[in-house]
Amino acid sequence: MKHSDGTDTQRGDTGNTLLKQKPVRAVIVGAGHRSMLYASYSVSHADELHIAGVVEPDEVRRKVAMDAYKLPPEHGYESIEQLIAGPRIADVVFNGTMDHLHVATTLPLLEAGYDVLLEKPIGVSEKEVRELLETANRLGRKVMICHELRYAPFYAEIRKRLLQGAIGEVINMQFAENVSYHHIASAYVRGKWNSQKRGGSSMLMAKCCHDLDLMVWMKAGVQPKRVSSMGGRMFFREEQKPEGAGTRCLVDCPLVDSCAYSAKAMYLERNLWGTYVWHGIEHLSQNPTEEQKRESLRTDNPYGRCVWASDNDVVDHQAVNIEFADGCTGTFSLNGNAAKPGRRLHLIGTHGEIEGVMEEGSFTIRHFDLSAGHGYREERVNVDVTDNMHGGGDMRLVSDFLRVIRGEQPSISTTTLADSVNGHFVGFAADRSRVEQQWVQL
Repeated sequence: MKHSDGTDTQRGDTGNTLLKQKPVRAVIVGAGHRSMLYASYSVSHADELHIAGVVEPDEVRRKVAMDAYKLPPEHGYESIEQLIAGPRIADVVFNGTMDHLHVATTLPLLEAGYDVLLEKPIGVSEKEVRELLETANRLGRKVMICHELRYAPFYAEIRKRLLQGAIGEVINMQFAENVSYHHIASAYVRGKWNSQKRGGSSMLMAKCCHDLDLMVWMKAGVQPKRVSSMGGRMFFREEQKPEGAGTRCLVDCPLVDSCAYSAKAMYLERNLWGTYVWHGIEHLSQNPTEEQKRESLRTDNPYGRCVWASDNDVVDHQAVNIEFADGCTGTFSLNGNAAKPGRRLHLIGTHGEIEGVMEEGSFTIRHFDLSAGHGYREERVNVDVTDNMHGGGDMRLVSDFLRVIRGEQPSISTTTLADSVNGHFVGFAADRSRVEQQWVQL
């Protein structure tokens, strides 16, 4: 149909009228690190994406987003209810709320007619995830999940090679994520994902639903059948505390200048994880002074606590075993406290194998060859790796989401809700297996 300004639009299968020649309009829901990163796509691709509004109960963060995208006062909302009650200002929503709010905030958005790009994990229970899937299907809404790693050139190229039959049928998969000591200390010991009771998600689901999704995606079309898991909180607990250590790094700890987990070293000297660490003093300044930071770590900032005297209850390591319907097996290892972070995989197939580390920017394909010196020949495949935290996947995810919204051909990485739930079901089953100490059937 033609509009008064001469632009053509199409009506997609969701029933939304989507502009073909104008940028997709989006509302940020939860102006945290992830949703603001996705929104930044509009800066370099203004012809594709326009940020039209923000929903954020925190006044400081709401103002930051409104200033960044020059939003009028009436397009800054404190709640989903305010957004829905007003006139429709956008086509889609970037939902970057905390884990336990994902489904509760997305359901009314779908009912109101918005398509959604939803941060992972989808929800905090299998029941929640199924409710969201059923609602999206009933309403014909589009929901894509932020499994950015599918879009990283490393994993996308491996998936492409599998589809081409590079190593035949996959028999076994070995995946591992090594989480650095400063990352686990900051996010999962001191930070807001350190407790399943408060954040809603286990560490496996908060950090590694990416990896479980990748495993299931590599076997797309073959259902996971059963899962077992083991692990726990072995190191970051009170009884592991070094002799003489205090309770707050900058207050009563004589080891502050020698401890690998020193809040002074991590957050003041190295300025690591600042997006999270200084959230509590954003009301003072977007660029707090050194003394403001120090005072915060001395007093009520949770990032100033000793890692062995925090209130964390999530695992610091976990192993997951998966059996698929065709007999393929997979293992995933979550390794907290690594010196060198990174993600690695090794896929064994009927005609060869693929092995690589994402951060190294390459993987190796090996095939049987008795004429070769080692009994095999190999090909090294180099891929692009960028520093945007997910191997180059973040902005590719946003680009693909916009293609889907415009009704164009999606990529092989597309993370539709229906295609993303199985990895989550594996994760929920793994956590249940770890607690119950038994196999869990899917």
